[in-house]
Amino acid sequence: MISKEELYRFCSTFVAERIARIQKNIEDIQTSLTSETKSSAGDKHETGRAMLQLEREKLGQQLAEAEKMKQVMSKVPKDGNTATVGLGSWVVTARADYFLAISAGEFKTRQKSVYCISAATPIAKLLFGKQIGDAVVFNGQDLKIVDIK
Repeated sequence: MISKEELYRFCSTFVAERIARIQKNIEDIQTSLTSETKSSAGDKHETGRAMLQLEREKLGQQLAEAEKMKQVMSKVPKDGNTATVGLGSWVVTARADYFLAISAGEFKTRQKSVYCISAATPIAKLLFGKQIGDAVVFNGQDLKIVDIK
């Protein structure tokens, strides 16, 4: 049986690994920028440096997004069930289960799958504030809330 704590750990690990991967890529680019020496083909060298700078900027944006995800995870309540859907709710519907925290993909075991989704996703926006027994229409399908953990 899956616990809410496992879902929380799954999402936290997802963010930590993403941050570590991005930081490593930034370090690799920084190393390339500092170790690269100017060759006789000056234009080629400058183009290479510019491409590395662009890649570093893109990674910087990805790192900022990952840090935002980390901040969201720090706000997710680790315990306590609520009567209404909110951040940190594990929502069981007749069709699928959703953990409202960050977009970390599918947490899957042999018994069950739970989709870890961001509060900013369209389905999460529909679910927020709802209670057990309520239904929402998403992609033309009725989703009835069976349980909130």
